[in-house]
Amino acid sequence: MWPYLIRKAKEGGLDTIETYVFWNAHEPARRQYDFSGNLDLVRFIKTIQDEGLYAILRIGPYACAEWNYGGFPVWLHNIPGSAFRTNNDVFKREMQIFTTYIVDMMKKEKLFASQGGPIILSQIENEYGNIMKPYGEDGIKYINWCAQMADSLNIGVPWVMCQQYNAPKPMIEACNGFYCDNYKPGNPESPKFWTENWTGWFKNWGGANPHRTAEDLAYAVARFYQRGGTLQNYYMYHGGTNFGRTSGGPYIVTSYDYDAPLNEYGNLNQPKWGHLKQLHDLLHSMEHTLTYGEVESTDFGNGVWGTAYVTKEKSSCFLSNTNNVSDAKINFRGTDYYIPSWSVSVLPDCKEEVYNTAKVYAQTSVYVNKPNKAEDQPISLKWVWRPELIEPTVVQGKGDVSANKIVDQKEMANDASDYLWYMTSFELGKDDPVLSSNVTLSFNSSGYVSHVFVNGAYIGSQWSNKGNKQYRFERDIKLSAGNNLITVLSVAVGLQNYGAHFDSSSNGLKAPFELIGKKGDTKIVKDLTSNKWNYKIGMDGITNKFFESDCNSTLKWDSDSLPINRNFTWYKTTFKAPLGNEPVVVDLIGLGKGVAWVNGHDIGRYWPSAIAEMQVCQPGECNYRGLYNENKCRNKCGEPTQRWYHVPRSFLNDGENTLVLFEEFGGNPSNVQFQTNEIGSACINAYEGKTVELSCYDRPISRIEFASFGNPQGVCGSFKKSDCESKEDAVSILEKECVGKESCSFEVSEKKFGKASCVRKRLAVEAICA
Repeated sequence: MWPYLIRKAKEGGLDTIETYVFWNAHEPARRQYDFSGNLDLVRFIKTIQDEGLYAILRIGPYACAEWNYGGFPVWLHNIPGSAFRTNNDVFKREMQIFTTYIVDMMKKEKLFASQGGPIILSQIENEYGNIMKPYGEDGIKYINWCAQMADSLNIGVPWVMCQQYNAPKPMIEACNGFYCDNYKPGNPESPKFWTENWTGWFKNWGGANPHRTAEDLAYAVARFYQRGGTLQNYYMYHGGTNFGRTSGGPYIVTSYDYDAPLNEYGNLNQPKWGHLKQLHDLLHSMEHTLTYGEVESTDFGNGVWGTAYVTKEKSSCFLSNTNNVSDAKINFRGTDYYIPSWSVSVLPDCKEEVYNTAKVYAQTSVYVNKPNKAEDQPISLKWVWRPELIEPTVVQGKGDVSANKIVDQKEMANDASDYLWYMTSFELGKDDPVLSSNVTLSFNSSGYVSHVFVNGAYIGSQWSNKGNKQYRFERDIKLSAGNNLITVLSVAVGLQNYGAHFDSSSNGLKAPFELIGKKGDTKIVKDLTSNKWNYKIGMDGITNKFFESDCNSTLKWDSDSLPINRNFTWYKTTFKAPLGNEPVVVDLIGLGKGVAWVNGHDIGRYWPSAIAEMQVCQPGECNYRGLYNENKCRNKCGEPTQRWYHVPRSFLNDGENTLVLFEEFGGNPSNVQFQTNEIGSACINAYEGKTVELSCYDRPISRIEFASFGNPQGVCGSFKKSDCESKEDAVSILEKECVGKESCSFEVSEKKFGKASCVRKRLAVEAICA
């Protein structure tokens, strides 16, 4: 997908691609490097170069990125004496070795701009300034060391440190955030860089869907360049999917769509992609003036500003209204202009408004998932199943390692698996007071999922509803005289990826681990924290690769009486790849929680039983005006946080394909099906005065569902006519113009659609794609 995605970014008006370099992906074991397949960093940079674009290499190597452990390998934490992102010799030595390894790789392939390559900037560290204070003097020493170490590598292009105010020279500091127009570098000689303009936000299991409007995102970009911005990067322009166990957390979902201009599957997220493209093209046309022009600013009051960039040859202007309530009418250089609230008008010649961030002329594309169109594909998938072999563990309590304490999960599992078994046994005499009371099992967890068994019997599961918050497990249990065994399966849902000292945060079970009884008014406590504990990493089916199509396990799959709502169960089915070229998705609705594989490829953790809470969504239409934050304009409350999973076509075979599920909670695979993600309808909702394009991309427009010129109300999918409407039949006009074509262009004007009595006239259209 790389060439296609990069080409679509270029078509959208980008000239540079940024990428992180994930340390834990490239050095999964110490001094064992992996740059194969999807990890081929050199190939990725050369693909950028092949499209004629520049590259920014964010080595870090701390990334954050909602990526597992922020991109750090867990083995790094487990080296004795290591402490991350501080003046620690163990960490600094490893960081310098990896950074140098990446730099030498780029130099060998002549990929830095100083060698004729595409890399124009590189980054060391990442977002350290905003969490630096808790590290004290060691933090200051560390960031100075980072600068000196990076500079000593002599890459011939500048180094960047984002969110590092007054970064040590010669590092260039940069801003990250939803808005950076008011940002000023601490070093007055530094250019004004914005390394992360957040196009949306990530999702947590149980959270709603974040949305940042095209109007607000374009407003942030235009304001940044109005106020002297030099470089601006979108985070993300294409978010994609965190396959396998790469999502961080805890509790960050597999999808990393991020409401980006290119959606998770690589489709154009319209109108965001098109609205930004128009702005990018315009800014490129003004590049010389914005670079060399003298700046003249005018304050019109009430949050309205005019800015002119003036050279001998040309002037280019911005008019911005930062008031989020009141529209503005101003006279600028002898001409009257109307500036909607929370918008920026761009006048490349300081005379004609060519673009306004609040006036969207790009279409809105609505994507739908359609059933698998493969020939002879049955409507319902035929499943076989087999149990996960947990009995030896939960009944016998045998592990691979023992310790007289509760061990941190990431230290024991070393990130080899999400799953870690904690097992402890203890003797109770016939006269033990615990036996003669109501007993509660009580322990703390860092927030991971806990499945608990007592003497081989499953007694319940628990997890945090707040993602990364720890909880206390408390359940009544029954014990017996003699030997008793308590087994807890602790399941990671992404290692923490952000925050000061995040590497030292505990994972898995935490002390105290207690049996609490009560006899009369007397509380009886038996603390098992320092008991002998046995540990086992992983699940039998994952260790033995049940998910591989050619798995040679002697345990056969059962095709009779498919069990549902049964925890710790494996399901397998075969399917044919959907016809066509559209992105393929699998709907995992009805399942609980687990992991899915297609032809042995881990497509990520699933948890469709995690439902977005209702109260976090705002009723009514999203208002783009005013400062955006990740809690604004959320939607899809009451729905699964994620039910659709991307299956890249490169994962699929021409013939038979295999889907394998490991169901942890218990669910019903009967409704699972493969579909294609396609454009279902396209809408225009634009003011008069511009030529717009309506497109179903590679399929024809089949009908015009709605069209009205005047002052139509609503949004795409729910447009309504108003009292102010042209007498001409807009539907008939557009049927003749568009139906049967893949795309059509037309001017939004009274000449085209007839007169309407409204002062500001708009056209609303909804077209259905075949």
